Amino acid sequence: MAFATMADRDAIHNEMPWAERSLPRTTFALLSQTAAAHGDRKAVSFSLLSDPESFCETLTWSALQAKTAQAANLFRDLGIGETDVVAFILPNATETILTYLGGQVAGIVNPINPLLEPEQIGAILRDTKAKVVVTLRAFPKTDVAQKTAEAVRLAPNVTTVLEVDLHRYLTGVKRFVVPLIRPRNPVAHQAKVLDFNAELAKRPVSLTFADSDKDRVAAYFHTGGTTGMPKVVQHRYSGIVYNAWLGARLLFTEKDVQICPLPLFHVFATIVSLGASLGSGAQVVFPTPQGYRGAGVFDNFWKLIAKHKVSFMITVPTAMAALMQRKVDADISSLRLAFCGSAPLPLELYKRFEAAAGVTICEGYGLTEATCLVSINPPDGEKRVGSIGLPFPYTDVKIVSAATGKPCGIDEIGEICVASPGVFSGQTYTDADKNRDMFYADHLRTGDLGRIDADGYLWITGRAKDLIIRGGHNIDPAEIEEALAGHPAVAFAGAIGQPDAHAGEVPCVYLELVADADVTEAALLDYAKQHIHERAAHPKHLEILAELPKTAVGKIFKPDLRKRAITRVYAAALADLAAEVDCVVEDSKRGLVAQISADPAIADKITSALGLYTIPWDIVEE
Repeated sequence: MAFATMADRDAIHNEMPWAERSLPRTTFALLSQTAAAHGDRKAVSFSLLSDPESFCETLTWSALQAKTAQAANLFRDLGIGETDVVAFILPNATETILTYLGGQVAGIVNPINPLLEPEQIGAILRDTKAKVVVTLRAFPKTDVAQKTAEAVRLAPNVTTVLEVDLHRYLTGVKRFVVPLIRPRNPVAHQAKVLDFNAELAKRPVSLTFADSDKDRVAAYFHTGGTTGMPKVVQHRYSGIVYNAWLGARLLFTEKDVQICPLPLFHVFATIVSLGASLGSGAQVVFPTPQGYRGAGVFDNFWKLIAKHKVSFMITVPTAMAALMQRKVDADISSLRLAFCGSAPLPLELYKRFEAAAGVTICEGYGLTEATCLVSINPPDGEKRVGSIGLPFPYTDVKIVSAATGKPCGIDEIGEICVASPGVFSGQTYTDADKNRDMFYADHLRTGDLGRIDADGYLWITGRAKDLIIRGGHNIDPAEIEEALAGHPAVAFAGAIGQPDAHAGEVPCVYLELVADADVTEAALLDYAKQHIHERAAHPKHLEILAELPKTAVGKIFKPDLRKRAITRVYAAALADLAAEVDCVVEDSKRGLVAQISADPAIADKITSALGLYTIPWDIVEE
């Protein structure tokens, strides 16, 4: 059945209750089902280098099942039971996939962002009580091994470290050169260190223990990362299987090929992309350890699509913007769909990409707390650019008024609340205290503000939690504000996300100083960089105001700061045109909207100047 309208969605939903669907109950049962049906077909592919001619390792579904069993057996032998944790701090690689799958078969797998600082990684390892950590052996041009060694030193609960050596993917001269320039392997802890692949090879290719016979927590994913201790979210088998079922039912068959240059510590790559392949049998290609950030990936991207005959690409707005700076230099006629998520997609970028690549773009919405998928612009239906589409079958979305606590009407703005098989009602986070006030009945409060139109399409208009989303990465403004509040000259700090043509938003902070303070903006910016742990959270703009706007009770009024930032950024973008930002207003349906004073005759030029920003604008005649 096609998925084009709310009627289609409801028809699928009404076929039978979710609990009555005959589906695998665990990750290993899901993988085994797919291997039985499509064993000789390609399952996962990984290449260390972006050159289409370079070595690419591919596992069939049968081989992936066997190696996942080996990984699960290895973890069990290292003391991992169903409630114990295997963490990985890895870039993308075949071993990352095996750890992700094998970890949730043996126990609970905990992907950790390798870009975090050692103190943050160590805090997550302590919080989850991880026993085993899988990471890189020291390798040129990466500090993952060094970071992990320090993090494990800070987490004495870790008993074993398994190392993955990327050297095995090298061919030619590089295979001989790397051992000569490889950094020394750090040992800053007391955990036992073993070679992942050597230990894997010793294990049987069938499970040596009984697979789980019930639904249980199978994965921990952390959110954010700019604070000292990110929140840890619990994912059950049922939520993982639900996402896989959506991919198989609505998007893919075993004949499809995905390309996913996103990191495997993130739900978009694991729960959505890899999960959809687990459900459908579609091949998924992971190019380079760093995905889109890997050397040459953007330059070779279209050639990689041609090589693998990709039919479906997983992307984010920042990657789409970078690809539009490259000519489509290969036969990409196999490409049918692009699934874009993580941040709002600018209308102009949507149009340019669709025209250049000749591909349908489906913008969607998901969040870690809901085991990801919530809605999508339907693949077979109308794409309303700027909206995040229709809720998936078995996902119920309510818009709840912050003022009354009651459901909102059509086009009325409130907080987006979600119930689905992916929502672990009342137990979203590992820390019980963090689950308080997280639910509206059994619906997860997302913290996003939005509305639902008359045809059921969901629109995001703002964020109740004030998160800054930089290229899909969540940044807590409190981290920026708390760091700057430590400076003796700062009385108040208000951090927001300012519009950015590449990343969607970048951090911006406004300051009010104590009386008679003598400090420059440049000095405060340096202070911020020294005291904010993660580079992504470093402010791109810092400005001192005589007084920050505040509410009647003294709380910083951030809507005024956002208006100020939009005015400044858009004014700079329009500097070469006979146009200026008259004001920024609040629209009941679109959120903040810039009013541009200009002659309508130059509308195309204004669109060109502002088209890659996500904040809408209107032209007001001079």
